[in-house]
Amino acid sequence: MASSAIPRNHPTPPHPEQQYLDLMRRIWETGSARCDRTGVGTRSICGAMLRFDLAGGAMPLITTKRVYWKTATRELLWFLSGSTNIRPLVLQGVKIWNEWPHARYVRETGDAISLEDFAARIAQDEDFARRWGELGPVYGKQWTAWPTFRYRPDGLYEPGTPINQVAQLIESLRRDPGSRRHIIEGWNVAELDRMALPPCHKTYQFHVAGAGAEARLNCLLYQRSCDVALGLPFNLWAAALLTAMIAQQVDMQPGELVWMGGDVHLYENHAALVAEQLARQPRGTPRLEILRRPETIFDHRIEDFVVHDYTPWPPISAPVAV
Repeated sequence: MASSAIPRNHPTPPHPEQQYLDLMRRIWETGSARCDRTGVGTRSICGAMLRFDLAGGAMPLITTKRVYWKTATRELLWFLSGSTNIRPLVLQGVKIWNEWPHARYVRETGDAISLEDFAARIAQDEDFARRWGELGPVYGKQWTAWPTFRYRPDGLYEPGTPINQVAQLIESLRRDPGSRRHIIEGWNVAELDRMALPPCHKTYQFHVAGAGAEARLNCLLYQRSCDVALGLPFNLWAAALLTAMIAQQVDMQPGELVWMGGDVHLYENHAALVAEQLARQPRGTPRLEILRRPETIFDHRIEDFVVHDYTPWPPISAPVAV
């Protein structure tokens, strides 16, 4: 006698973004109240992890508020250019790094120029930008020109050939995919005091699963300090995009993005943002398409990237702690 199959009701898997919202809620409800360098105050937890499958172009692009992914992409391309001056960003309308050089300019000159007027002057005056738009040896410098030194017979040191970590990583993925040394590091202890802001998303480690046409490139990002409301949506997008760009260069498919945070926090003055965002439900499944494969990863343009099925909720504004 044939037995009839009993259907099983499988619960619908949660939207990948739900883990981000759960993290936000956990921090707001259970995080420790802490003083911080900005004076604003945070609610903070120690240690968190998020995982996102990047197969088929899937991207961890937050939908419960609009994330300006083109701005985040322009920032990533700026990192890859090696630039440490805000002028290239300002000329593209990207404002996310303006507060730090503006604060330094006001502090050192006593000129209480507005942030908007400061940015306009950066755009109009190359000499002014050269003097006041510099951020020090931040991400782009460390990623593409990590400084080295040679020991001389007289006991002194002299500059050596800078290391392009990104180019070196791509070459090592091609040559030795099974290596456990596929790392891009931003935390250069010797130069931290010269940076406008020490790197938050500091260590990227890449891992190859499978081989040949089935090879998938995974990325683990360790972020020492994370502003979950304003910073993390940009960080997740940029890390996933970097993984997809590198995967393209080494003839692999994007695998998984694993994000790990150290000091994971929300600012006390983001209460309205947190309440509004947690009241929303994720929607859509954003997907990335890279329209061309340039000769090197450093030759990409903003026009190379398209996002499909991104129908986010409206943006939510909140102050940036500097």
